[in-house]
Amino acid sequence: MAHTSGNVQVQWLLATLLIAMLGGAKAIALCDTESSKLSACYAAVTGQHPPKPSEKCCDVVKHSNLPCLCGYKSILPAFGFNPINALALPRKCGLKTPPECRVV
Repeated sequence: MAHTSGNVQVQWLLATLLIAMLGGAKAIALCDTESSKLSACYAAVTGQHPPKPSEKCCDVVKHSNLPCLCGYKSILPAFGFNPINALALPRKCGLKTPPECRVV
């Protein structure tokens, strides 16, 4: 039971962080990446047919802790992010996809 409660707390914390990031609040470090930089990838992870990730987005992806970021994949839909698009970013940016980022 405590494990489930811990997962819910982590999800609420992440939700709060993402809302702050998208709302233009002060940037925070999330998985070794400044949250304000993640917005460069917003267009590439939303919608059914997003554009290719921009060079700026790929630069952010290349310098991020991808296994850490991909650990949050379960809450992406709550923010309008298409998990398939988001988890495809490493490959689309020419990187090897970490196991944590594979769509199950």
